[in-house]
Amino acid sequence: MEGSHALITTLVAAIVLAFLFGSLAQRFRFSPIVGYLIAGVAVGPHTPGFEADLELALQLSEIGVILLMFGVGLKISVEDIWSVRWIAVPSSLGQTVLVALVGAGLALALGMPAAEAIILGVALSVASTIVFLRALEDRRLMKSELARIGISWLLVEDFVIIIAIVVLPAMAALATGEGRAVSPLGILSALGGTFLKIAVFVALILVVGARVFPWLIIQVAHLKSRELLSLGTLALALGVAWAAYYWFDASFALGAFLGGLALNGTKFSHKVAEDSLPLRDTFAVLFFVAVGMLFDPSVLLRQPLALAALVGVVIIAKFALAYAPLRLAGQSRGNALFLSLGVAQAGEFSFVLAGLGVQLGMMSAETYNLILAVALISIAVNPFLLRMAPETPAPKPVTA
Repeated sequence: MEGSHALITTLVAAIVLAFLFGSLAQRFRFSPIVGYLIAGVAVGPHTPGFEADLELALQLSEIGVILLMFGVGLKISVEDIWSVRWIAVPSSLGQTVLVALVGAGLALALGMPAAEAIILGVALSVASTIVFLRALEDRRLMKSELARIGISWLLVEDFVIIIAIVVLPAMAALATGEGRAVSPLGILSALGGTFLKIAVFVALILVVGARVFPWLIIQVAHLKSRELLSLGTLALALGVAWAAYYWFDASFALGAFLGGLALNGTKFSHKVAEDSLPLRDTFAVLFFVAVGMLFDPSVLLRQPLALAALVGVVIIAKFALAYAPLRLAGQSRGNALFLSLGVAQAGEFSFVLAGLGVQLGMMSAETYNLILAVALISIAVNPFLLRMAPETPAPKPVTA
């Protein structure tokens, strides 16, 4: 592919094939997501024929995550999240830790080194934001308590990944013998610094941003230009996400979510969310295409038993370890079933952590391919699993 046209070629190939395969999937009563994933496999580096630019596709898919989380912030308020804290936080933390332990135990049984097994376990313990939020939107549940619990659940997982990303380089230094100066105190200091930065960022957005961002959007709206309002919204979402990542060691997704949260409740928030919907949907599709591009189909032949076992961890263990605490927390069977099935998959943050493990020499390329295969299979299967949940999960009153 000629470098000067890499972006256009990648976009054309991804969008056209996603439309074709997505339409075919819909025609045969499959989820369009399956078609998008197949489109990615078709233009990926592991299949013959045309090869799109994988690095560009991954960066474009990140924009999808940013816009999606920004839109979620526009619809969910701080009060909504705070109201379900005693349900979402302990349940999510418990499930994440237990799934990571189960995954790491299985990896050790498969003969992986301890450090690699731990990274694999943590990578499989977090769910895809886009997949779960797409399921909520398909059932028009974004205003429900179920959405509030699910979004809070995903935010907890986001923090877990941030911790893992901070700790991993120190683990790598210790594992290679280059980190004799790295001590538990040093790791705790690094974690403390990261959490302090994130806390400062959250405070800035919710205190200062909540006053400044609405004022900015109102000033743009007074220009009476729909294009400028859309452009200003996009600039705000991307700018806050970039600031979170570059200056405060947080994720793009968290930054975008907080940016939307700061605009929540303003008189233009509904219009901003509506105007950004087409762009958000397009880039969300690119996320699934990028996942398909990462997939190496030959791993199905090289590691069928290991792959089946890891898929079992992601689907069965994650479901069971989410369903039980949700029921104990008083959630209805319908709510618990939908949420636990919805998070029974792996996604974008799994790739980030696994990719860092490969860069640091703590994970083999084969294990990385296994994680990608597990993510792709679990994402493709997830819409079918969700059909087991009631069409409209039973509502539950909000409790403070």
